[in-house]
Amino acid sequence: MSRGLRLALVATARRMVELGLSRGTSGNVSVRVGDGFLVTPSAVPYDRMGPEDAVHVGADGRSTGSRRRPSSEWRMHRDVLAARHEVGAVLHAHPPFATSLACLRRAIPPFHYMVAALGGTDVRCAPYARYGTQELSDLAVAALTGRQGCLLANHGILAVGADLDAALAVAVEIEALAEMYARALQVGEPVLLSDAEMADVLAAFADYGGPRDLRR
Repeated sequence: MSRGLRLALVATARRMVELGLSRGTSGNVSVRVGDGFLVTPSAVPYDRMGPEDAVHVGADGRSTGSRRRPSSEWRMHRDVLAARHEVGAVLHAHPPFATSLACLRRAIPPFHYMVAALGGTDVRCAPYARYGTQELSDLAVAALTGRQGCLLANHGILAVGADLDAALAVAVEIEALAEMYARALQVGEPVLLSDAEMADVLAAFADYGGPRDLRR
């Protein structure tokens, strides 16, 4: 199995911490490999993680290729990759501003045009379910319908992309939007863009030739 993908997975997980998207061993990252995926292991600090610690999980949920156990959220990664064939990587994190909104069970509305970069007129917040459960996975897949990312109630965020860099860029954008929205709420209720205004932005993004690449 590609050592390059294993190295990239570890690098992305470490970058997630450097960017303040998660702390300690929280969060997890996966990348598609054939009909399965590589995912970060459970309870291993990212600064101690090596490429050999990445765990391969098949479509049947069986893990191979590492002495480690896969992340407790492996179901969420498996199901998102199965539901979204254009997605090549999935990132789950607990960034402070987005997670604060998730704890309020509050979606990010169209207060800023860049909300449309995530694929729609809002960043949804999936209902609560305990971590690692099939229920959480089902709710997350539903909240991601037509979107590149979502909040998970009382938990964190989920971001997807064509590759690891794209998924990380989506996670960074969700946290940036969450911070702006939270700060605006400290002053008052932001003025939201209308459906027509958001439709105009979505059409403008489409003219770039496909889903907006947040890495640019």
